[in-house]
Amino acid sequence: MSTTHTVRHNAIVQAPAELCFDLTADLAAWVQHFGPAVHGEIVERDSDGAELVRRWALTGGTGVHSWDARRRLDRAGLRIALEQVAPPAPLASATATWTFTPHGEGATAVELVHTFSTAGDDPGAAARITAEHEERAPAQLESLRESAEQWDDLEPRVISFEDPLFIGGRLEDVYEFLYAADKWPERVPHVTKLDMTEEVPGVQFFDMHTHTPDGSEHTTRSVRVCLPEINKIIYKQINLPALLDGHTGHWVFEETPEGVIARARHTATIKPSALHLLGEGTTVADARAYLRRVLSTNSLQTLRYAQQFAEERLRAARA
Repeated sequence: MSTTHTVRHNAIVQAPAELCFDLTADLAAWVQHFGPAVHGEIVERDSDGAELVRRWALTGGTGVHSWDARRRLDRAGLRIALEQVAPPAPLASATATWTFTPHGEGATAVELVHTFSTAGDDPGAAARITAEHEERAPAQLESLRESAEQWDDLEPRVISFEDPLFIGGRLEDVYEFLYAADKWPERVPHVTKLDMTEEVPGVQFFDMHTHTPDGSEHTTRSVRVCLPEINKIIYKQINLPALLDGHTGHWVFEETPEGVIARARHTATIKPSALHLLGEGTTVADARAYLRRVLSTNSLQTLRYAQQFAEERLRAARA
């Protein structure tokens, strides 16, 4: 029988246990506020309440790994349990359990426990995996602590919205345009330069130089996960413009009898110490309005060029 290894980490968070639970359970919030997280999807829900979740995360800033886990959420018991599905070698099994226990007035004792076993009880592999948990788990707990303790201030600084556009073309052509980001400098006027790498098919890293309608210029680095099987391209900025503490989003495409509805989604976290960059006296509400206008303008402009590309392709195919 394989040896089960246990790695345990604890933190006290000055926020209610229910809030800590909700922030940890919310896949989108976790991606927005925890730097290494790139994306999370609920793939299926079982009749017994369990979920199959798929997550993507950065590895070393230059790679992305993904994994599937069965997840059970127990809000009444303030507990989240995950069991990895088909863990990669040298793992034979892997679980993670979060528990949230009220602690004093308005605080929470959070415990994160990882258990795992290795194929062949390899002691070297066990030591490496333990070291990875010792590095990653404290960062996860610290991210939760920061988000939960600042939630009253943080929540108004997060703006999330979606812009749709109907395109009278084929879904595969719309997807191709958004997927081929390395061609945007030739196709999308507000993108002046873009350097992209794609060492693993469907996982892209790129440095993009853009200008906004007000004339300002930005350089950002993003990671994208391209999922043609669900008609979706996910992105997360990992080097951010000065105004933001976080920026995630996706392009998603829905086929209709008449064509395609393409949607551009943004979720951005405003950095309070950078409000002055928009002018003295700028408020969070002002920054939200600015971001809504600027991000919508750029993403809708990109979608309109995708529209032109796809509709011209369809006309040529019918000619």
